[in-house]
Amino acid sequence: MYIKIAVLAGYFLSVLVIGFIVRTRWKSTPETYFLADRKLGTLVLLGTMVATNFSAFTVFGTSGAGYRDGYAFFPIMGFGTGFMALTFWLIGRKIRRVGRQHGLVTPPELVNVLYQSPLLSFLMALVMIVFTIPYLALQPMAAGYALEALLGLPYFYGCLLVTGIILLYTLRGGLRAVAWTDLFQGLVMFVLLAAALVIVARHHGGFVAANHAVFSAHPQLFSRPGALGKYSPDIWFSFMVLWFFCDPMFPQLFQRFFAAKNDRSIARIMLFYPVVCTVVFFMPIAVGVLGHLSFPDLVGKQADRILPLVLTSIAGDPMAALVMAAGLAALMSTMDSQLLTLSSIFTRDIVPLLGKPKNETSMAGRIFVILLSMAGLALAYRPPATILQIATQTFTGLAVLFPAVIFGLYFKRVFALAAILSIVAGETALACFYFKWVSCSFFLPVIWVMAVTFSVYLITHALLLGKEKALPLRVPAWLADRYTWLLLAIFVLAMDFWAWNLSEPVFLGIPMWVGYFIVLSALQTVVMLYLVKRQPGESRN
Repeated sequence: MYIKIAVLAGYFLSVLVIGFIVRTRWKSTPETYFLADRKLGTLVLLGTMVATNFSAFTVFGTSGAGYRDGYAFFPIMGFGTGFMALTFWLIGRKIRRVGRQHGLVTPPELVNVLYQSPLLSFLMALVMIVFTIPYLALQPMAAGYALEALLGLPYFYGCLLVTGIILLYTLRGGLRAVAWTDLFQGLVMFVLLAAALVIVARHHGGFVAANHAVFSAHPQLFSRPGALGKYSPDIWFSFMVLWFFCDPMFPQLFQRFFAAKNDRSIARIMLFYPVVCTVVFFMPIAVGVLGHLSFPDLVGKQADRILPLVLTSIAGDPMAALVMAAGLAALMSTMDSQLLTLSSIFTRDIVPLLGKPKNETSMAGRIFVILLSMAGLALAYRPPATILQIATQTFTGLAVLFPAVIFGLYFKRVFALAAILSIVAGETALACFYFKWVSCSFFLPVIWVMAVTFSVYLITHALLLGKEKALPLRVPAWLADRYTWLLLAIFVLAMDFWAWNLSEPVFLGIPMWVGYFIVLSALQTVVMLYLVKRQPGESRN
């Protein structure tokens, strides 16, 4: 027990030291505190993007899904999240340029500049806050699971401990501290997840032998639609669409575009992202599948604890504690970014509406960091569902913002009414599904919600455009580029309905269709490389 405590204490201390070394001043400007002076280069930007997006959901949620559903969940996360990187190029560069030109700090400030509408800005701020707080609560929730399994610490005490540590370096350091601790924690997560997979596989005779043992007992874990029959082709397609629209709307990811040093940094992280997603998501899902050999009878929310359970049972105290640090690294690197971004939205987009001017220092933002962490802890106290279920519901609410952002960036003439109505209609549609006023036999609600959102925006825009007799939309260069259409073809190939219900042939212990998606991700990277080279006018500033 003492060894476990010493290992985790050393990890927590390392994070705090990094945060202290690269801290900002207490009375720093919002641009310094929230955006690190817009100077994040490729390495740190990639590290903080990856670590910010790979949360407790990545380590605990995906390992739990791997346990419940098998390898069917891997392409949804590995390919689906990696394909989303295309949006870094489509909207990330424009967000960075507009942000630098107008001195913007938050996503709602961007839509206010694009649409000249304080009401729309407030609506976007409200949506981001409402749908990010439940996702924020997943982080202390997962920390509680991990520390309870590893140390026997009561669940909520673990939530409190990790939240307190995050507060210490986030309050003092701002984005500069968050970005550098994210880079450190991302590396820790990657190395220790790999160690976890090696430990579990070796315990059961090696990776190939362990997978064959699981296959002989649970062949349904090696095919679609998965062990629970959940991933039919329509649900598969729904998740792929969900990641594409929702991930760039995560406020903590969105704000990273403002902090990028130049367009080149954004282009480079886009190219690396699919490879990183493929490798990182495979590891916890594989651990979840192999977890059946040690714990064959977990159900529902219990499966979200498979990683700490299996490592505590088969690894020595030092290694079990180190691998648990990987999960803590993932959740801490997301929660600190969520706290920082939401506090900036409160400070700059909500407080001014109360009749108070925007604060020229970051002190108000620090106060909101504390309040938000308390809100996350309150929701984590009694989690209502599995990590995957909570995440899916909150992600859809954020995806609704995508049309307003991309059309605002590319349409020559925009109307705030179109954006406002699209968001209201989309969130109303989501509420109808959530409260079961409306049900759907096919697809996840996100498909129908996004269909409503896009339709309302475009119809309203067309009506207002016709009334003003304004110029039509000029087609952006990337939309007319053949490499964009090649990427669309790759996305279509990811709907491999012909491989459904196939669990064999198996290569190196995993089904061949898993390798198919690894090849698709590699092909996506090659095509995006050519897309970047063909697009003119990359900014260096």
